[in-house]
Amino acid sequence: MDSTSYIFIISMTVFIGASLYVWFRFFKKETKRELQNDESKKVILQAYERLTLLVSRIALPNLIMRLNVPASTVQDMQILLLQTIREEFDFNISQQIYVSNDAWNAIKTLRDQNMLIVNQIASSLPEHATGGDLSKIILDFLMNDKRGTLHELVGNVLADEAKKLLNSSHVIYKD
Repeated sequence: MDSTSYIFIISMTVFIGASLYVWFRFFKKETKRELQNDESKKVILQAYERLTLLVSRIALPNLIMRLNVPASTVQDMQILLLQTIREEFDFNISQQIYVSNDAWNAIKTLRDQNMLIVNQIASSLPEHATGGDLSKIILDFLMNDKRGTLHELVGNVLADEAKKLLNSSHVIYKD
C-alpha cells in the first residue's frame, strides 16, 4: 500500500471514531436527561397525589365525619376544625413548589373558605349550642350552598393537571 492509502485509512478511522464518540456522548446525555425527566415527573405526580389527599382531608364534610365530637362546645369544635385544617395545610405546604400557581391558589382558597365557613357559623350560634349543632349546621349549609362543592372543584383541578403531566412527554415546570 502506498502512503495515500494509509492516510486515507487513518483519516477514515479517526473520522468514524470521532463520530462514534460524539454520538455516544450525545446518546448518554439524552438518556440521562430522560431519566431525570422521569424522576421529576414522579416527584411532581407525588405532590399532586399528596395535595389531592389534602383536599379530601380538609373538605368540611370529611373533616366533620372524622372529628365530630357532638358533646363538645361550639368553641371546642370550632378550634378543633380550624386547628386540623391548619395542620393539614402546613404539613403539605412544601408541595407548592411542584404544582402550578393555579393549583396552589385553589388549595389556599379552599383552606380559607373552609375556615371562614367554620368561623361564621360558629359565631352565629347561641352560647348553649354544642359541637354537634355546629357540625350539623355546617353540613346543612354545605348542602345548600355552591361553596359546599369547592373541594370537588379543587380536586378536579389537581386531577386535570396530573393527567396533563402524565400525557406529556416533558415535565411541566411551575409557571
